[in-house]
Amino acid sequence: MTERADGRQTDQLREVTIELGWSPQAEGSALVSFGNTRVLCTASFTNGVPRWLAGKGKGWVTAEYAMLPRATNSRNDRESVKGKIGGRTHEISRLIGRSLRAVVDMKALGENTIVLDCDVLQADGGTRTAAITGAYVALAQAIQWGKDNKFIAQKASPLSDSVSAVSVGIIDGEPMLDLAYVEDVRAETDMNVVVTGSGTFIEVQGTAEGAPFDRDELNSLLDLALAGAVDLSAIQKRTLEV
Repeated sequence: MTERADGRQTDQLREVTIELGWSPQAEGSALVSFGNTRVLCTASFTNGVPRWLAGKGKGWVTAEYAMLPRATNSRNDRESVKGKIGGRTHEISRLIGRSLRAVVDMKALGENTIVLDCDVLQADGGTRTAAITGAYVALAQAIQWGKDNKFIAQKASPLSDSVSAVSVGIIDGEPMLDLAYVEDVRAETDMNVVVTGSGTFIEVQGTAEGAPFDRDELNSLLDLALAGAVDLSAIQKRTLEV
């Protein structure tokens, strides 16, 4: 069995914590940590929807993702200073938005908009999966805020399920859960898996960095991800019950 850099078992998550209310000005917020990866997720609630949705009786949920300049080992210029948003940032923002919309009933949300901002404070692998996991918690808080302030009907149930995400990969021929950066950079296969609380898949992003992977390896990776998602869902639930 391959020994991991931090001593974890191959099927073990890093230490995961979610701190509610980290940004008190926002209608929902959570600081999520997957090991040394830390992402601040804030949810902003607005009564009203984009012009293209006005009058349709539906709400909207969207997301934006960004990394602080010194979230990594060396400083990266802010994309706002560069004058354009990078392709990776666009891709991850869309992924987070899709993942959250998959568990939201837009009619039950009413003509309200919730924007999730996911800002990476510290990156050590799995920033997009941590962002999705934390963004769901911030989203749930914002929806409760909308109910408390009578923008959402008390009997409405905008959330159909929870959602979390985790990375998996094959390193030295062995499937592993929740890759830290030192593992991610040498993985033969790297995969991000977005899963609902009920155990169904929203998105699977998998790439063979070296040799192609076979069906058995794919099944092993998905099994690992599902087991990890069960643990993440339980952490989300406990956090929101506080």
